[in-house]
Amino acid sequence: MRPMEIKKDFYWVGVVDWNLRDFHGYVTEKGTTYNAYLLKAGKTVLFDTVKAEFTSQLVDNIKELISPDKIDYIVVNHAEMDHTGALPEIINLVKPEKLICTKACRDALIAHFHREDWPFEIVKEGDVLDIGGKTIQSFGSAMIHWPDSMVSYIKEDKILVCNDIFGQHWATSERFDDEVEQGELYHQAAKYYANIFLPMSPAVRKFLEKLNKQSLQLEMLAGDHGVIWRRDVAGILKAYNSWASGETKPKAVIIYDTMWESTARMAAAVARGLAGDGISVKVFDLRFNNASDIMTDVLDARAVLLGSSLLNSGLLPRMAAMVAYMSGLRPANKIGAAFGSYGWSDMNVKLLKEAMEGMKFTIVDDGVSAQYVPTEEVLKRCVAMGEKIRKAILER
Repeated sequence: MRPMEIKKDFYWVGVVDWNLRDFHGYVTEKGTTYNAYLLKAGKTVLFDTVKAEFTSQLVDNIKELISPDKIDYIVVNHAEMDHTGALPEIINLVKPEKLICTKACRDALIAHFHREDWPFEIVKEGDVLDIGGKTIQSFGSAMIHWPDSMVSYIKEDKILVCNDIFGQHWATSERFDDEVEQGELYHQAAKYYANIFLPMSPAVRKFLEKLNKQSLQLEMLAGDHGVIWRRDVAGILKAYNSWASGETKPKAVIIYDTMWESTARMAAAVARGLAGDGISVKVFDLRFNNASDIMTDVLDARAVLLGSSLLNSGLLPRMAAMVAYMSGLRPANKIGAAFGSYGWSDMNVKLLKEAMEGMKFTIVDDGVSAQYVPTEEVLKRCVAMGEKIRKAILER
């Protein structure tokens, strides 16, 4: 894609990755973008770079606007390689006066690229850089989602260049939020939050509080992935506040894996008991659904129910992987319950409950287990468990 002027003298020079399908286990079925930005003022500033394999496209976009050696400063808001992979080659072309970043980012860049000779300029919380006609103010966003992260506020343009925050893994030819379908936009934003920022929710809350206290005028949120927010800045800020606060809806997510369909039959019975009274129910068979898609629904669900058959005295491998993935993301404020079938060792419900207790779920039922194939009586108990969870959802 060619560069685009976002505001006067502020340009998108990033690249679109149409083919990315996996980001550390997060299924990116829509691809992604690596957004970099160029600001022309008394000094010319490049904000972030791109993944290494797209370096030539970034260089082409910069050259369409300016000779690379005319760039004075490079701002690195975040050291992760999808934003800094191109940095060594860009530094060789640009030979910047300053490479502006946090101390933690400098340390991370040295650890990645082993170049202590780069012209690092360390910025601290609230530092203001005058680039001649425009000013850039730096604010830390540590652990959203790496220790080095910061954001850069261009005061005169009312733009927050905000690295990964407010992003989406979504490849589009459109650059702005008001140019794309809104349901898909918020789905991708929620999926991004659920699979990347969810365990950092306390840090996200602090960051949002800091933005509010600073009373920054925000007309654009220019992140490093996906589209730029300009029409609905207030909407995505509200969504982040909700997600970071662990707000939930009257919704239940059933996640299961099954060996010979017994646990699948139990999952259907649990769903039957849950349905009604305005409760939204989502059922995910791990044979057909990816963990990252499931976590998008877990994000705002009030209840999560796990079901698994037993294999070699342990959970089925897909359920074990799902539990490990979910535990790392630490979803908060969830009601939990477990069910499943076994052969000769009645341990699966115990293992699932222990996993949910480790995630601090509120367990409101002892669970239901069935030896081999569930009887009609066992299926009735599954329906009853669903009804009990439905009541707990409505009471919370």
